[in-house]
Amino acid sequence: MISTSLLSLAVLASTALAQSNSADALPAAAQTSTPTVISALILNAAIFGIEIGVFFLLRARFRVIYEPKSYLGPPDEQCEPQKKTLFGWIMPFLKTPSLSILEKNGLDAYMYITFLWMMIEMFVPIWFFSWSVLMPVYGANSGGINTGFNQFSMANVGKLAQQQKRLAAPFLIQVFATVWILYCIRKTTQEFVLRRQQFLTSHKTQASPQSRTILVTGIPNEMLSERKIAQLYSHLPGGVVKVWLHRDVKDLPDLVEERSKWCNKLEAAETSVIKMAYKKVNKKKVPEEGKADVEHSEDPIDKYLTTKERPSHKLGKVPCMGEKVDTIQWCREEIGRLNKLIGEKRAAVSTDYKEYPPRNAAFILFKTQVAAHLAVNAQAHHQPYRMNDRYMGAHPNDIVWENLTMNPYEKKIRSAIGWAITLAMVLFWIIPIGLVGVFSNIGGLAEKVPFLSFLNSDALKVPIGIFQGLLPTILLAVLNILLPIILRMLARLSGIPTKTGIELSLMTRFFLFQIIQNFLFLTIVSGSASNITGFVQSLAENPTAFPGMIADAIPKAATFFLSFIALQGLTGAASGFVRIVPLVIYYVKLVLLGSTPRKVWHINHDMGAVAWGTLFPTTTLITVIALGYMVIAPIVVGFAVTTFVLYWLLYKYQFIYVIDQRPETETAGLFFPKAVNQVFAGLYLEQVMLCALFFVSQSNGNGSTDPATATEPVKQSAIPQGALMVVLIVATAAFHYFLLDSFGSLNHSLPLTLVNDGDGFAPEITGQQASANGQQISEKEKSVKGDSSPSTAGGQDTYAQDPEKLGHSQSGGPSTGAVSGTTGVGSGAHGTGVSASSSVDEETFQHPSMLDEQKPIWIPDDKFGIGRAGVAAARRQGVEATSENTAVNEKGSVTTDAHVPPGEILD
Repeated sequence: MISTSLLSLAVLASTALAQSNSADALPAAAQTSTPTVISALILNAAIFGIEIGVFFLLRARFRVIYEPKSYLGPPDEQCEPQKKTLFGWIMPFLKTPSLSILEKNGLDAYMYITFLWMMIEMFVPIWFFSWSVLMPVYGANSGGINTGFNQFSMANVGKLAQQQKRLAAPFLIQVFATVWILYCIRKTTQEFVLRRQQFLTSHKTQASPQSRTILVTGIPNEMLSERKIAQLYSHLPGGVVKVWLHRDVKDLPDLVEERSKWCNKLEAAETSVIKMAYKKVNKKKVPEEGKADVEHSEDPIDKYLTTKERPSHKLGKVPCMGEKVDTIQWCREEIGRLNKLIGEKRAAVSTDYKEYPPRNAAFILFKTQVAAHLAVNAQAHHQPYRMNDRYMGAHPNDIVWENLTMNPYEKKIRSAIGWAITLAMVLFWIIPIGLVGVFSNIGGLAEKVPFLSFLNSDALKVPIGIFQGLLPTILLAVLNILLPIILRMLARLSGIPTKTGIELSLMTRFFLFQIIQNFLFLTIVSGSASNITGFVQSLAENPTAFPGMIADAIPKAATFFLSFIALQGLTGAASGFVRIVPLVIYYVKLVLLGSTPRKVWHINHDMGAVAWGTLFPTTTLITVIALGYMVIAPIVVGFAVTTFVLYWLLYKYQFIYVIDQRPETETAGLFFPKAVNQVFAGLYLEQVMLCALFFVSQSNGNGSTDPATATEPVKQSAIPQGALMVVLIVATAAFHYFLLDSFGSLNHSLPLTLVNDGDGFAPEITGQQASANGQQISEKEKSVKGDSSPSTAGGQDTYAQDPEKLGHSQSGGPSTGAVSGTTGVGSGAHGTGVSASSSVDEETFQHPSMLDEQKPIWIPDDKFGIGRAGVAAARRQGVEATSENTAVNEKGSVTTDAHVPPGEILD
């Protein structure tokens, strides 16, 4: 969906930029704008019908593409299978309540659907009143000269004083629309707060360790002690259960990553020789020897492959350079070596606090959920930037571990640089897009630039036509697809320590690009295409005229965005239903990438997910366009409503049957408040533009605004409306302020009034436990200063909570802590992230490189005994391997019936 949006904007921008570079073609382009939009509507409607028809035909045949959640994933998150009839599934789908999305895919997904429904509720009444009131006002005997869709815009109102009185109608509709929009926003925000509070206080969420764990960064060295951190937060309800200090593990992650790379290579090599043996036997190139005696005979591979046919690779850092080695033998030896080296490194990290010290951050697990929320909102340290960044609901899989070691000052500097680059990209992205626009009309440029005149020769006519038609669209699509990747990278480099935090930052950055480049810039280009040079010159001479110039350009650009919204609502939504690209990629992967049992398993079991940081801004761009034109060119609103309805149907279907959002990506709806603020940004922009349009509106007795031909003095005709618009803008800003003031803290915090007696889920205590009188288990603790030594293998202590030092439980008695647990990160119910079991693993928040074991080499079984021989040989060299639950069939294809691949955890 996002790629479709970016591609459609690329195509439209290419067209607009091409027009802006060819003044001679502009009059014709302007006259044909309405037929062009109608043609686009017909084309998109035809594509929509075809794609929906294909979806109906393919839906029941490819469950893995169109309803994987009916049989994949945890049982409590699966949906009811669809009926296999052509139309029998429709009514059950429509009757399925949206709340089922909350249960199956979490609050983020539910609030996105709610946001789309809010857009429908918001724009349907505006659509009705703007079409029934404004379109007759603009188009019926208004004195305008525009035709087609442009006659239903504010620019079509004539210049006679009597005609200018019609501008009272758009102001009244604007007041109604603003009041209704603010009402819808407040109502839905109130629902969001309620849903979020219900989500946070549900038993499944409260029982989850994730709901009671916070991440604190910027901890000074003198505080990097588990005992000191626990004592710091000991006065909170229930106190601290467990503290995990982040350790500087140096090159250990690189070693673990390298081992994983060679494990994947070994799996691929082992599987390839088996498939090659089947291929040669089936082609009668070698005889079928049957099962081999693995213990007493030579390697079975040698019976079917020559030495030259065995997999090999070169060890040089430069591809195709270096010593050539046998892949299977070398990988076994290298993995065995790395296993020993990683084990030694881990032992050193566990015992040597000087070489591998704690650094900057800690994870803190509280006994009660309310204590965690209080800790996140409490100022922890008296010095600037110390322990200043605190994150609620920490999940091991959500952490960007390399950013945890970043000190607060480095993070501030990186963040400032990242935002500076972001703003520069947003502002100057016009340059590459402008160059692409030049490429899209290279023929027109050749007519004006003498040394390029050879490009218009007859011999180059066809190549130049292909160049102008294909290259600009491809380049613009690539540029727009690269942008979110670059912005996400900038957010990551800014030091944000969680992946969800990066997505939240990306949402803001990408929206800035959408509103500046894809709305304002394209509005200027399309609305001023007939005189883009004059527009730039006027702006340079009088920058304060920018709002009025934008307001004048907006009505002229309406047809441009009509095409865009039509493309999104029809072709975009239908493409989301038919999923042709995922269907093709699925089978391409099976054929080309299904080289190992592990890859085959993931191809058949992995479900898609959405990236909120790009999905929300893409949706709010359509909101901004609809807001911008709801009064100035109301015909756009009808198209926008159609798009939002189709999006709502599409994403309701996908969140119920297709998409699986992982628990670690859950923010409990924090993307929604950002989306509401983006709606306000669009509303402010629309109000300022309409205000400017009122102030620049002029009237004259004979309809001329040229003083030389006017029969009466030219005068401003809508000053009252403009002045009242200023009042309306101030009122909107005041409402926005009070909305943030009243609901802002509720969007993030857990109110004490919602804490009940049942709050406080202590993990199961295993191993050595605290005595009833609150005696501490261990007094020894290692800090950065080296005041004591670690008491556990992981360098971490556990706590029994003394009533006087580490707080009290809600029941009034002493709280108890956990020494170790038996359950780490698991599946649980969606939204809890960490296993809903109340037990906590001692190593849950250690660096993954300290925990990740070597994944068993998963080799398919076969009738020749090659796979079993490979497993035995790997184990002899200290490499874990297995051939369980996988085999190669008679056709030489890999099959597997494993519930989970060896060495992996089903989230």
